[in-house]
Amino acid sequence: MEVDLPVFFTHFLLPLCIVVVLPVTIVWMAMRARQNETDKKTEALLKAIESGTNVNDIEYFKMPEKTTKGTKERLLKKMSGACVTSLMGAAFIVLGLLNNNDLFNLVIPYVLMVGATLLAVGIALFITYFVGKKLLAKEIEAEEKALENPRE
Repeated sequence: MEVDLPVFFTHFLLPLCIVVVLPVTIVWMAMRARQNETDKKTEALLKAIESGTNVNDIEYFKMPEKTTKGTKERLLKKMSGACVTSLMGAAFIVLGLLNNNDLFNLVIPYVLMVGATLLAVGIALFITYFVGKKLLAKEIEAEEKALENPRE
């Protein structure tokens, strides 16, 4: 049985790498970076305790205060995500429809599926932005008034 290498690559290995290997690698790298940061802080904390330093006074060991994002900020983040995913989806669809290369013909269905998925996610994010903006108008107005007139 003879295996056609380009077909094997485009139909089996490429989707497998994109769907399985890439996300696993990204998650592994993010977790590794977080673990390294935790290990460094733990090592520094142990050295500080061994030397008798009061660790409550050192800024390095204090937990960062979580900043709460405003309603308007969260909605604008959805809007920017909607723009990016919609444009990427449209670009993938145009690429899939306009390219007539023989090698690319094997991948056209995958490109169109990815494009349609990205476009659908972008449209969904646009819908959540506009619905959220309409429903949360009073909260946004209250936050803006609170920022203009801070209580002292």
